[in-house]
Amino acid sequence: MPELAKWDSFYVIVGSAAGALIGLQFVVMTLIASRPVLRTADAGAAFSSPTIIYFGTTLFLSALLRVPWESTLAIAVITGVTGAVGFLYDLFVARRIRKQDVYRPVFEDWLCHVVLPLAGYATLGGSAVAILWHPAEALFGIAFSALLFLFIGIHNSWDAVSYHVFSAGTQQSTNQSSSTKRSELD
Repeated sequence: MPELAKWDSFYVIVGSAAGALIGLQFVVMTLIASRPVLRTADAGAAFSSPTIIYFGTTLFLSALLRVPWESTLAIAVITGVTGAVGFLYDLFVARRIRKQDVYRPVFEDWLCHVVLPLAGYATLGGSAVAILWHPAEALFGIAFSALLFLFIGIHNSWDAVSYHVFSAGTQQSTNQSSSTKRSELD
């Protein structure tokens, strides 16, 4: 497919970035794990796990579109299934965010963990249908989705790290100060 050849560099760059950021996310989570905060498993499942899925989706789409396909049908099926499964997964993420009680999400959290990913998966699904009749234009939709997931992942990773460094770190130092004061009184 000549349309795909024009996108080679884009998917090499975006896919490489997603792969590197997945690795970096693992390093950060390992470092944060040495400073555990009580009851963070529910919040981690609601906020951190989806971030890896967004990076993984970007990496998957980048690899998928580097394959030398003979026709657009396989791309349509795979991206359509990815869009549908991702959309359902993100509805599940929204439920997890509502159910967890460790952190009260604000507008930005709903935007970057639910609304934008749903838009990305919907665009991916729409592009899967459109690729059968308008492949050149549909490839822009798939590229938009991949780039959107990459930027959502970057934002959400930064947000999670900032939360753990500033909020959780403050809680931990407050708890340590209280322990020190109690031991001094004893």
